[in-house]
Amino acid sequence: MKRRPERVLAFALAAALAGCSLAPAYKVPETPVAGQYQEHGEAYGKSWVAAQPSDQLPRDGWWTLYGDARLSDLQQRLLKNNADLAAALAHYQQAQAFSRQARAGLFPQVGVNANAQRDRQSDTRPLRGATSPANYDSYTLGAEVDYEVDLWGRVRNTVEAGKDDALAAAADLASARLSLQAQLADNYLVLRGLDQQIQLLKESIAAYQKALELTQTRHSGGIASGLDVARAQTQLSSTKSQWSQTQAQRALVEHAIASLVGESASNFNLPADIAVVPLPTVPVSLPSTLLQRRPDVAAAERRVAAANARIGIARAAYFPSLGLSAQGGFQSDRYGGLFTAPNQFWAIGPTALLTLFDGGRRKAGVEAAKAATEEAGARYRGVVLNAFQQVEDNLAQLDHYGAARNDQQDAADAAKRSLDIAMDRYRQGAVGYLDVVQAQTASLDAQRSLLDLDTRQLRASVQLVRALGGGWTAEDLASAK
Repeated sequence: MKRRPERVLAFALAAALAGCSLAPAYKVPETPVAGQYQEHGEAYGKSWVAAQPSDQLPRDGWWTLYGDARLSDLQQRLLKNNADLAAALAHYQQAQAFSRQARAGLFPQVGVNANAQRDRQSDTRPLRGATSPANYDSYTLGAEVDYEVDLWGRVRNTVEAGKDDALAAAADLASARLSLQAQLADNYLVLRGLDQQIQLLKESIAAYQKALELTQTRHSGGIASGLDVARAQTQLSSTKSQWSQTQAQRALVEHAIASLVGESASNFNLPADIAVVPLPTVPVSLPSTLLQRRPDVAAAERRVAAANARIGIARAAYFPSLGLSAQGGFQSDRYGGLFTAPNQFWAIGPTALLTLFDGGRRKAGVEAAKAATEEAGARYRGVVLNAFQQVEDNLAQLDHYGAARNDQQDAADAAKRSLDIAMDRYRQGAVGYLDVVQAQTASLDAQRSLLDLDTRQLRASVQLVRALGGGWTAEDLASAK
């Protein structure tokens, strides 16, 4: 049997049009990328290193860099119980469902229907036949198939946009997880720093209590004045106040950790721990790899791709939509013998629809889609620039805090020597207690500043890990497909 030439031509044209897409060719928005980070940290010794191809942050548990088992346990509890993370997961699952919903448009829609009813016609129905009965039964059983021929890529672009939205939601989930993990690590390190400060204040209170007793003894013997006793009492009471204030700060941080791990602050407690947390060495890749290691950058890029696909959806509205439908079944006024040949009915054929005038609706739709793509591109560039800024900020903090800590250590040692000398000279009666108070204040401030710098460095290292994307890579997003 020979095919008619016009049929062959029609099938060829339909096949060619089926591959048509009106979306612009997608290109990732260009952003400036430096060859290396400006804050190289050569002057004061690095707390980070240039990463080699096999030297990256741990994919499972970057916080293990800090070597703290309690922190690792808290991180696992966060993954299981955090409410914000559960909400982000639900949002991702919702985006996945929407993506599958859009993909269903690629396939025919098949439905069945069944109907059994008793009808009565109006006696005054227009064009009613003279022999047509007033009352009759109607039994129908049928099926229908509908399919939209995707000539202009509207359905495919809808599917692509839905897929990109789902990938963006997957990256959002990874970004939320990383943000919460970094927040927990940051709070935990602050808590450990406060524990060290509380211990320092506790030791200082004990020393100042002995100093007060010394001045009281000297005052009783007529060697020291009441002014010395008052000054010693003032120093002791002031330090006790600082201890109470630091305890309050610790309580707030502990409550924040409880919320992050999904527990009630009323039932949550972390025992004090004054062990020193070592500053880890963070491997830092080149700036060009940062875009592949940040989930928020990946999410922003996928939203640009989704917006680009929606331009094709908007443009497709200018062209006719073509649908194919087929239906058939059995219909009779009697239930018995419904499935016999005389009761069969069927219909098959194409349906075309083209809007000729819409008052500028379609044009506005295309312009809106283009503007949305520009907006998404601008947001992507903003996210990228912010990512580079965060890395540079934390490299700078690690670098300069390291230099500051070295100087502060010297200052703390010198202040401790000054205090020892002042106490010895006071016992000998060579100086007044004002010199001792001044030396005590300077020594305590210097030691607290040193502990504060240690905590700042640790916090900067956490934020650097976060800025680098943790252990996440673009391969994780590819696996989400």
